[in-house]
Amino acid sequence: MTTIIPVPKKSPVSCLNDYRPVALTPIIMKCFERLVMRHIKNLLPPSLDPMQFVYRPNRSTHDAISTTLHLALTHLDNKDTYVQMLFIDFSSAFNTIIPQHLIEKLNLLGTNTSFCNWILDFLTGRPQSVRIANTMSSTTILSTGAPQGCVFSPLLFELHYQVRR
Repeated sequence: MTTIIPVPKKSPVSCLNDYRPVALTPIIMKCFERLVMRHIKNLLPPSLDPMQFVYRPNRSTHDAISTTLHLALTHLDNKDTYVQMLFIDFSSAFNTIIPQHLIEKLNLLGTNTSFCNWILDFLTGRPQSVRIANTMSSTTILSTGAPQGCVFSPLLFELHYQVRR
């Protein structure tokens, strides 16, 4: 069971999109999530995507910008060349993970079947409600996405959107 607490992204809040849904889970689950994250990180091949900057240690938005500018400017040093760039914002990206597709990708990496089944069970049939002050919403069952605030959700997101083979 997950309780979502809407936390303002900015002030003043002018619409519902100005809130970030943060999932509150028990402390023991957070500890377990860290163990799972360590296990998933060990599964990831180092060549997954060298241009991935988000959710990677010692990488930042600044690194992404400077790397992109360096590659573009180096290319433009050649005569009669141009650069085209595409920037994508994965809005609500964690909500778009399809657990069955993610499990297929984990299987391609040679992940243990029991572990894959655990991840599938973790991501499907998740009861969730929203708490604002002392008021709780009714419970909804979710079977897509990954809980925002879950320690290993960023790794699931990366696997879901980048392993294409």
